[in-house]
Amino acid sequence: MNKSSFLTRRDLLSMIGKTAGAGALYSAMTTMGFAKPSTFTGELNLSEAPTGDSVLILGAGLGGMTAAYELRKAGYDVTILEYTDRPGGRCFTIHSGDTFTDIAGETQHCNFAKGNYINPGPWRIPYHHYGLLHYCKKFGVKLEPFMQLNFNAYVHAQDAFGGKPQRVREVLTDVHGYTAELLAKAADQHALDDVLTREDCEALLEQLDEWGRLSGDHKYQQSLKASEFRGYKDWPAGGLMPKPSPSEPLDFKELLHSGLWKLLLDYFETSYQHTMFEPVGGMEQIARGFAGEVGDLIEYRRQVVRIEQSDSEVTVHYIDPDHPEQVMTRTADWCVCNIPLSILSQIPVDVSPKKRQAIAAIPYGSSVKTGLEFKRRFWEQDENIFGGVTYTDLPINIISYPAYDYFSDGPGVLLGAYAIDNPASFTTSALDARERIALAVAYGKQIHPQYEKEFLSGVSWVWHRCPWSLGCYGLWTDELRAAHYDTLCEIDNRLVLAGEHCSYIPAWQEGAVLSGMDASQRLHEKATAMTSA
Repeated sequence: MNKSSFLTRRDLLSMIGKTAGAGALYSAMTTMGFAKPSTFTGELNLSEAPTGDSVLILGAGLGGMTAAYELRKAGYDVTILEYTDRPGGRCFTIHSGDTFTDIAGETQHCNFAKGNYINPGPWRIPYHHYGLLHYCKKFGVKLEPFMQLNFNAYVHAQDAFGGKPQRVREVLTDVHGYTAELLAKAADQHALDDVLTREDCEALLEQLDEWGRLSGDHKYQQSLKASEFRGYKDWPAGGLMPKPSPSEPLDFKELLHSGLWKLLLDYFETSYQHTMFEPVGGMEQIARGFAGEVGDLIEYRRQVVRIEQSDSEVTVHYIDPDHPEQVMTRTADWCVCNIPLSILSQIPVDVSPKKRQAIAAIPYGSSVKTGLEFKRRFWEQDENIFGGVTYTDLPINIISYPAYDYFSDGPGVLLGAYAIDNPASFTTSALDARERIALAVAYGKQIHPQYEKEFLSGVSWVWHRCPWSLGCYGLWTDELRAAHYDTLCEIDNRLVLAGEHCSYIPAWQEGAVLSGMDASQRLHEKATAMTSA
């Protein structure tokens, strides 16, 4: 074998894409450095605002409230017009007793036990989303760890191992073990001599024995050494209890063709690596934290129907959705528009033709989440799963276990389904809520047989059926960014856009926060420059 026979990065990505599919390919690309941490370096310190200058902010999502906080701090007269009756936009939580209605007119009432909740939008915060973490700390939002990877959770494929879910630790250890054995065989057979010296091969074999838990002559097989990582058949105990005995590895050929390898990849994306966080009491605590600073600026139930601007001011026309016959107007020197593009593209806006084209060009992703409440926390009590995520190739895609209130009695809530931008997100979103909940229970019981006996109630949220967003997030491609991104983010006369769609971190709250900061700074620079000119 010569040097050219070794896998390049492109070869590896190609192989992953062919064998595991596009989702695994994207995950692999992410782990190879395409996902970058936040660019946040510190809170803005804007100079003093021009005397008397006012700013209208449209939408009280995190991008809009970030801009409101920074601009008011600089001295601007700020007002926020918000369509709904609460702050936060897609940052919200469904609690026991909540009632909500989608664009099709279907109303759901959350019957969870008091204190239980589900986050239909954002539900976790990566460790490198520095801007969001900064504002959480500043505004007193208490955070707790979110468990993404739990080696005791499951990966599951319908057509593998008789449809039986496998523990993450078992699959991961076996993947390492069999891969190490194959590489050790290549070294033993001198297949690596063109690139490794004899001493290199000896060092490699030594490392493979440990990394892959190999025994004997570099073989991965049933052993106590492997069981230290994949788990035992009989676990170490005390007294005259059974002695530790090794578990049996999964069959290599079936594992190779199972599809479980690709399900493991999501655990290791840079965005999901520990430590992740969630607010104590639900994601809406972040929205409440921001509203604690700028809530007095927010006017709720204000639906924008037209945006006009001249060289000297911006005029916004809006209605109360409960009284659409009465159109009201508000005028300001500047405007930060935090309305999702899926909604803004349907509103007449006085901007350049190129900017209107950019606003209309960005599609929005599809996402469905279903929360299920059960009589007891059987995943803890029966299966020793405390937090973490189970991945499956069933249409529910994932099951996420709560990382709070461990060992508590009474009902508990799982995220029982989360499909995003895949066929399942489209097919299940076409169903009504009752059907989606029933489907989550029916699929979930293939992993947790306790579902049917323990199920109490559920709620289900479809983002493109949400009247104030009509989608989950701005679905950018490289081609769309090249054609429209700069135009979308540029200030058009006296109006600038903000929101996760105006970021390179779409779908994440960090993108919204950074865009709010960036829009504020550029608006302020233009306003002060015009004053001093």
